[in-house]
Amino acid sequence: MQSKLPGVGTTIFTTMSKMAMDHQAINLAQGFPNFPVDEKLLAILEKNTRANVHQYAPMAGNPALVEQIAKLTHKAYGRMAGSEEILVTAGATQAIFTAIQALVFPGDEVIIIDPAYDCYAPAVELTGGKCVHIAMEAGFTVDWNKVEAAVGPKTKLLIINNPHNPSGKVFTANDIESLKQIMLKNESLYLLSDEVYEYISFEQKHISINTVPELLERSILISSFGKTFHITGWKIGYIVAPKAIMAELKKVHQFLVFCVNSVAQQSLAEYLTQVDVFQLGDFYKNKRDYFRTLIRDSRFNILPSEGSYFQAVDFSGISSQNDVEFCENMVKEFGVAAIPMSVFYADKLDRKVIRFCFAKDDQTLENAAEKLCRI
Repeated sequence: MQSKLPGVGTTIFTTMSKMAMDHQAINLAQGFPNFPVDEKLLAILEKNTRANVHQYAPMAGNPALVEQIAKLTHKAYGRMAGSEEILVTAGATQAIFTAIQALVFPGDEVIIIDPAYDCYAPAVELTGGKCVHIAMEAGFTVDWNKVEAAVGPKTKLLIINNPHNPSGKVFTANDIESLKQIMLKNESLYLLSDEVYEYISFEQKHISINTVPELLERSILISSFGKTFHITGWKIGYIVAPKAIMAELKKVHQFLVFCVNSVAQQSLAEYLTQVDVFQLGDFYKNKRDYFRTLIRDSRFNILPSEGSYFQAVDFSGISSQNDVEFCENMVKEFGVAAIPMSVFYADKLDRKVIRFCFAKDDQTLENAAEKLCRI
């Protein structure tokens, strides 16, 4: 059988998580928290399992949840998003897939900045589009001159991810200004801004595209309740986009999933009235700082982590192995699983950098750090 995605096999997340299980290793590879969900949310969920909210939700989302998303978007960014500009999705990955399917036609080019989350390129390829990969510089900075030079007559979409997974980098005001100028010079170019870690930034605060009015008419914003509320298994995200674009996104959405889990939507609508998402940055900053303190005496070179719940480290002073081999050996010999950074590059660029997830309870971080300091 001919494959539409011949280059896609088992993901590195599946591979490393399986290796962690096989070797009873501590899994700091896959990006999911292992600490409890807020008891308030669990109580709301329990109540709603017995309420009359078990049938199909409206296609665009539970109206109460859509209203709360609009209020949150206004409170966080000052943007007044109407109900017709919001779409509740089955996670951010479905949101990204929906946007790409709606906007990209065969032969269109899409610029992806590497290292990139691994769902971008396959979604483009399934449309018949062409991926144009631009690698970040050392230190995970973007050379916007290279991005601008990559824009051509066939370029339809530019994808950004801020705060950035897997590097933990957060765009500066200069980055946002450079991006804005590229968009303004190319009036037919659309922007897909993946901001699923929007409430998890530290010293360098996240600047959302929601706050750049000149770009809103051509931008699709992606958010994730899974990341914000430690409920990745619920698979609930949302899109904010202008009406004209949203009309096309909804055409794809209705035939892809039609609607999203009704109980989860109702529960989140109620929970958003009781929770302060703006405390999340401090919560994860404490996690980051604790993990960095635990591994500061290791042989790893600890790189900056400005946002998300990932910590990148350089292992070049430890081993000459490539990053995939190093991660495999670390699971087998030292009992800790991480993700090699090269898998996020189209050309598998290996800079001897790996990624840990620090969204774990303190005991897990302590046990992992003890092992990492032995390497």
